[in-house]
Amino acid sequence: MALFKSDEERRIERDIKIRQGIRRVEKAVREQNKFAEEFIQNARRARQIGDDNQYQFIRNSLRKTATMKRLLERQLLAIKNALLIKRQAEAGADFAQSMGLMASEIGKLFAKTDLAKTQAEWEKAMLQSQSMEERMDMFLDSIEDIAASDVESAPDLVSEEDIDRMIEAEAEAEHAREMSKLSGLRAELQALKKEGGEKQK
Repeated sequence: MALFKSDEERRIERDIKIRQGIRRVEKAVREQNKFAEEFIQNARRARQIGDDNQYQFIRNSLRKTATMKRLLERQLLAIKNALLIKRQAEAGADFAQSMGLMASEIGKLFAKTDLAKTQAEWEKAMLQSQSMEERMDMFLDSIEDIAASDVESAPDLVSEEDIDRMIEAEAEAEHAREMSKLSGLRAELQALKKEGGEKQK
């Protein structure tokens, strides 16, 4: 057994003792009910045999039993109400503790969040981005300049007319390919028509 118990362990032990107390009172109420039933039976028997002294004694005992039962029921009700109030208080305490923990965690998060530093880093990143865009533009300009200088410095081995002829030749070749496809399709259609005519014969 641990020498030092946590608050939760102590709370559980207290709850167990309270439940045990409730069970004992409930048992006492059940016993008083049994006593009352027995006293009622004895009172009826005393009247049957005409024993008035016993009858009066049993009536007094029954009155005490009923009083005891009512007292125990009141005690039981008081304990149950107290237990409900305790549970409500615990729920309120749990809520307050949870809110306190959350407030503490939120405070820690805000403490860790340095908005000034974040803003400075963001501005630095934007400047780097702009600088990178400028460098990329300069790089592309230099590539275009080099390409243009290469064209200008290249010897005039191919004339403008040669370029035009190359373009026209490609257009004619494309036209020839399309015509060849059309001819192939016509031939397939003729073959299908011929095959259909032979079947009909």
